[in-house]
Amino acid sequence: MNQKERYEDAKKMYAALGVDTDAVIEALKKVPVALHCWQGDDVTGFDHDGPLTGGIQTTGDYPGKAKTPQELMLDMDKALSLMPGTKKLNLHASYAIFEEGEFADRDKLEPKHFAKWVEFAKERNMGIDFNPTFFSHDKVKDGLTLSSPDEETRKFWIEHGKACVRISQYFANETGIPCVMNIWTGDGYKDIPADRMGPRLRYKDSIEQILSEPYDRKMVKPCVESKVFGIGVESYTVGSAEFTLSYAATHEGCLPLMDNGHYHPTEVVSDKIPALLCFYPEIALHITRPVRWDSDHVVLFDDETKEMAKEIVRNDALGRVFMALDYFDASINRVSAWVVGFRSWQKALLNAMCMPYGTMKQLQDENRMTELMVMQEEIKTYPFGDVWNEYCERCGVLADGKWFEEIVKYEQDVLLKR
Repeated sequence: MNQKERYEDAKKMYAALGVDTDAVIEALKKVPVALHCWQGDDVTGFDHDGPLTGGIQTTGDYPGKAKTPQELMLDMDKALSLMPGTKKLNLHASYAIFEEGEFADRDKLEPKHFAKWVEFAKERNMGIDFNPTFFSHDKVKDGLTLSSPDEETRKFWIEHGKACVRISQYFANETGIPCVMNIWTGDGYKDIPADRMGPRLRYKDSIEQILSEPYDRKMVKPCVESKVFGIGVESYTVGSAEFTLSYAATHEGCLPLMDNGHYHPTEVVSDKIPALLCFYPEIALHITRPVRWDSDHVVLFDDETKEMAKEIVRNDALGRVFMALDYFDASINRVSAWVVGFRSWQKALLNAMCMPYGTMKQLQDENRMTELMVMQEEIKTYPFGDVWNEYCERCGVLADGKWFEEIVKYEQDVLLKR
């Protein structure tokens, strides 16, 4: 039996549940997911030569790391060619591209320093999301940026944030696609602080100053992202979950962003998604895979990834949730890491969209929990893989079992020659 015949059989099985897999495939093809540039070079960026600081760390020394904008774009192109669906580009401010002999510090960044990225995105019909970079810089004083008690330090980072608002507006204007601008800092303390409120009040004021910069709220979507702890700030993080959720709730137009690696191991973002959707018109996600802590492992088609996608789909929120990948692994082929993570999230979305939620909700509301359990378990063995392969074919990318050959060839021809 060939792939088309397998798909037709799978299509009939799902149709018996009331699921139109053809419609599902066409719908998923239009759902944008942002691909993070920093997987390709271990979060190094192009505006500094020093190590990563600010609670971020990459491990591994797999050969072939991108060291220039040209190499990074080349690698990203290879990855994009193996990913189905609609892609966006997700940049950090540290990936500014300067002309020879030119440099602008982060508080002086301008749209022109990202013109090559705009050209890259427009040629590929991609939107661009953006992140101010509040780490790996000598103006991070005593581990603090926007919450620093040193006003000169805080002012520098506020100006950086304002510059990023202007750049985000530029991205939106040029691509015609809304730009999600995410504010995250690693500000905090290694040991128990004497003052927990003061840094948060300064952080609140700093974000308010940043977002006083004019922007089109329909086209620029500012977010605030929380974190439990980071390396060197284990005891106290200024931007806690309570802080960021409260800030977004009380500042119109600002979205909460949840990174599913930024919570206690017993918490799951899949449960938080429907809770936030009760109150926020839009939310944002950074999708990663934590292993015991916020270790940013490559996203897999695992249980929590599936559950996150289910909550987005079953709550009819594909148009309300801005989705972006966020992980970095230097121990394996970096291009393959991009592809595995992106395809895993696409699988999770497709799997979620192939479920008969209307029927399942009715069973729950009627307290027919035995039948609901049976349906939830039986659908796990439905021929989802045949629907996935059909989706890949309709998107013009290689199916599972075939695409990795391209990675092996690219590594031999390009990566190992660097």
